[in-house]
Amino acid sequence: MSVNMLKLRLFVILPPVVLLFTGLAFSLINEVAFVALLQTLVGQLISQFNWLFSWSTFSFVLLVVAVYISPLGTRKIGGPDAVPILTRWRWFAITLCTTIATGILFWGTAEPIFHLRDYPLTGEPDPAFAMSTLFLHWTITPYAIYTVAGLAFALAYYNRKQQFSLGSMLFALRDRPVSERTAALVDSICLYALVAGMAASLGAGVLTLAGGMEQYYPGFSGPFGYGLICLAIVLAFILSAGSGLQRGIRWLSGFNFIGFSLLAVLIFSVSPTGELLELAAVGLSDFFINFLPRSTDINSGIPADWQQDWTIFNWANWFAWAPISALFLGRLSVGYTVRQFIRVNWLWTSLFGGVWMVIFGGSAIAMDEQTGGDLQLLLTESGAESIVYALFATLPGQKIIVPFFLLLVFLSYVTAADSNVSAMSALSIKGISPEHPEAPLRVKIFWGSVIGLVAWTMVSKAGLDGIRSISILGGFPAMLLIILVAIGLVRTMVNSFGPR
Repeated sequence: MSVNMLKLRLFVILPPVVLLFTGLAFSLINEVAFVALLQTLVGQLISQFNWLFSWSTFSFVLLVVAVYISPLGTRKIGGPDAVPILTRWRWFAITLCTTIATGILFWGTAEPIFHLRDYPLTGEPDPAFAMSTLFLHWTITPYAIYTVAGLAFALAYYNRKQQFSLGSMLFALRDRPVSERTAALVDSICLYALVAGMAASLGAGVLTLAGGMEQYYPGFSGPFGYGLICLAIVLAFILSAGSGLQRGIRWLSGFNFIGFSLLAVLIFSVSPTGELLELAAVGLSDFFINFLPRSTDINSGIPADWQQDWTIFNWANWFAWAPISALFLGRLSVGYTVRQFIRVNWLWTSLFGGVWMVIFGGSAIAMDEQTGGDLQLLLTESGAESIVYALFATLPGQKIIVPFFLLLVFLSYVTAADSNVSAMSALSIKGISPEHPEAPLRVKIFWGSVIGLVAWTMVSKAGLDGIRSISILGGFPAMLLIILVAIGLVRTMVNSFGPR
């Protein structure tokens, strides 16, 4: 399929590109004013819509459970005669590795130390709170966002035969397709949201890789080093995305899953097992006891600024990825039932995230307590990216573990970016269908370059605060879309109780 100006959806492509490059130019001209503007915009959004982030994510958890037990759960995606394009193992591996990106590798050890250092309830370190917060931010709630969005698209695309567009997810709201202009507007907004979310995640990955490279090449951190890392990652995921679903991403996801599992087993085997299991128990207890108040921010006892800096930031980042991820996750699910979709995209991924956080977050907490707060001091002096390497320094075989970890960080983002760049590129042209699912390589190169440039600017000019800010700015419009999608999914579920 050749790309020409008639097939490019310019109304979809141009608005997010103009907005993003305007922001980049502003940051280069006046860095201080750029960061101040970001923080002001984010502050306004959070103060006005903090409640909407909290209640929507909590409602999605309830909706996923309701859909699973409803008659809709038995419906086959693609119709009774649909045949899966992936085995269950391959489906789960691709789903997991394209959704976690570098998040669990960067935040798995760093986030609990932040919470230990700045416990919002009493000011004293509380391992149970730190662990339960990891469960909140990395298990059932965020994966409910992806599950709602992906399921809505799968049913619209395969069962209702709608076009390959994010606007198709709104079909169930009125049981008729949205207009071409509305679909293009939705796609355009979500392209901006995803570039923001991917740039934030790539920024976290760049910081993690730069922290590791510092051990071998002192002085590597900085705009030049960040630029080299961004360039290498972008080139890798463009090459992978260019090979299509059946080649690059299958190999990457399989390697990543095995690598994640081996690394987790290794860390667990050399960590204080009893202490990790105890942390898991007290963390789970605190998680379930406080799930309702902390999810809805009602009588949680947690200050608003902490809630905004952490929980809302996490929800915004997941929302930013959700619409485009829905296209990819939905496309994988043909031939399976709705309940199977929920098990793979919500339950199994949440279990993996929980186990990972017990092993890595628990090990970081245990090490900090054993050393009297060494990791908290390191966090202040050297940044969040240094925590995981301090943990590795206590292990035998560090010279093997660190390069292997760096490879996993690199490939994990490549895997996630591969799937989303493919989906973004498909949104940018006309004629995508189940028979012709891939966009031309030159479109993928364009979006990969945009993401890399935005990520490099954010991490070089605004650091971790800039990463947080752009996540929230991208996540807000995406959240509004997914709320509408969820309402449509409720309608579909209610209708499933009637005659089919």
